[in-house]
Amino acid sequence: MAVTWRAVVLAALGLPVVLVVPAGATVLLWTLLVVVACIVDVALAASPRQVAIRREVPASVRLTEPATSTLTLTNLGGRRLRALVRDAWPPSTAAQSDRHHVDVRPGDGARVRTVLVPTRRGDAHADRVTIRTFGPLRLAGRQASLTTPGRLRVLPEFASRRHLPSRLARLRELDGRASVQVRGPGTEFDSLREYVIGDDVRAIDWRATARRSDVVVRTWRPERDRRVLIVLDSGRTSAVRVLDAPRIDASIEAALLLAALATKAGDRVELLVFDRRVRGRVASATGAGVMAAFADTLAVVEPELVETDWPGIVAQVRQRLSQRALVVLLTALDPSAIEQGLLGVAGQLTERHQVVLASVSDPEVDALRTARTGAAAVFDAAAAERVGLERAAVAVRLRQRGAEVVDALPDDLAPRLADTYIALKAAGRL
Repeated sequence: MAVTWRAVVLAALGLPVVLVVPAGATVLLWTLLVVVACIVDVALAASPRQVAIRREVPASVRLTEPATSTLTLTNLGGRRLRALVRDAWPPSTAAQSDRHHVDVRPGDGARVRTVLVPTRRGDAHADRVTIRTFGPLRLAGRQASLTTPGRLRVLPEFASRRHLPSRLARLRELDGRASVQVRGPGTEFDSLREYVIGDDVRAIDWRATARRSDVVVRTWRPERDRRVLIVLDSGRTSAVRVLDAPRIDASIEAALLLAALATKAGDRVELLVFDRRVRGRVASATGAGVMAAFADTLAVVEPELVETDWPGIVAQVRQRLSQRALVVLLTALDPSAIEQGLLGVAGQLTERHQVVLASVSDPEVDALRTARTGAAAVFDAAAAERVGLERAAVAVRLRQRGAEVVDALPDDLAPRLADTYIALKAAGRL
């Protein structure tokens, strides 16, 4: 039995009576009256177990965007249902007004809606719906929790999609579809035109020149239908918090923007999430299905507190790629982890593929580097400077092995990686 505030008020109303007739029997009699009223009210309340519940919730929603959980209640009992319904969701869904008052006649139904504004990606599960029914006096009631499972998949926010239009415009320029037709030095033949001063003589088409009176050169366009494999490191270094979010979140944003850009460019994009085993994979998706598959897979990716198996990653890449491709490693440019893991196997990747390593840098370290307000700040600045020098040294060693390195702040990583992809495409290195 659940007692409401009305029962407390009813008990308090007996205080004047007790003061007028100060006797133990008076207190006992009034207490018994309140208890009997509550029991009668509970007896007249509808049974919460005679309520059929159906839950409707969207299959997925993007992070920070609202979604609605709808409960359809049907009163199967013979009494009027006066109830308080609580649609319980995890705190990360930031459920707004999850308690609803309903008044349903026998055989009728009602719908209640709970607005969810998720603050964390992943799967949010709802298990039970709690119903507390009241009698006509609303002094007390019955309560039961009914199993009504529901799942809402919270997809990554993809805030970096605001950078997509400008990068697509640059791709169209490279591909010759925009009004400004810029020819990139790719390897796919596009057209013939007359030679002008400054053209590379190696581009002269001597057969076409022999058939004409003018010197003719070939023009090229950036390659299409290339393969791009995005490898997301989900090992322990991805769990480090940068500002107010794990490092892996910025890597996910970069992966989504690159996947969208490469798909629009006509390339085939795949995803591999790996630490010591495969945590997620997207392959064989085409067209609009690429972004849906990426978002669905990356929604449930979480850092694992294990050391990344870089030889295992090389084996996975070899298993999936038989021809030259662009391999993007979204990992941490942590000197100790790179030296003990990636550096030893980087050559095995760069000898067959174009490799790009993209890493998130910590803006707090940059802030420490410039602080000079006291002795402690000077020591912190020296330590931050040392970290920066070590990261730069590791980046140089990776470049010597043929890899491109992108080291940027969380908000800049996605556009910087997209710019690197466009530059490699324009240079014909894919």
